[in-house]
Amino acid sequence: MFGFSLIIVGFLGMEFFSWAIHKYLMHGVLWSIHKTHHRKQSGYFELNDLFSLFFGSVAILLIIFGFENLDYRFWIGCGITLYGFVYFVLHDILIHRRVKKWRRPAGYYLDGITQAHRAHHKSDQRDDSVSFGLLIVPRRYFKHNRSNK
Repeated sequence: MFGFSLIIVGFLGMEFFSWAIHKYLMHGVLWSIHKTHHRKQSGYFELNDLFSLFFGSVAILLIIFGFENLDYRFWIGCGITLYGFVYFVLHDILIHRRVKKWRRPAGYYLDGITQAHRAHHKSDQRDDSVSFGLLIVPRRYFKHNRSNK
């Protein structure tokens, strides 16, 4: 039970941590890297992918250092890894279609996340974006879906 709780802490912590990093650092001092994600892609990879490498490296180090005793670092690293997997599937595959083989699934929650992310990308400027989260987004992006059902 202890390990499962820490996996949840790592997973949910990443949603809030990544929201803050996205809003204040990626759309701030690190815009020169993140702006590649807001512009048309010319290839499969973008400079913004460095953020995924960074967070993935942190998760791997936590898992390695916590593995011997299966302490908190191991379980939190597993939570961060799980978040990274969900992020990759939702954001990169389903929303941005970086793997074109799968269709974007429909559904109230996924449609709301997609609407919020589209609103975020309406601007390719640093200061004009809204909705910085992935899994927790403002309710207004779900209202559009209610009227269609």
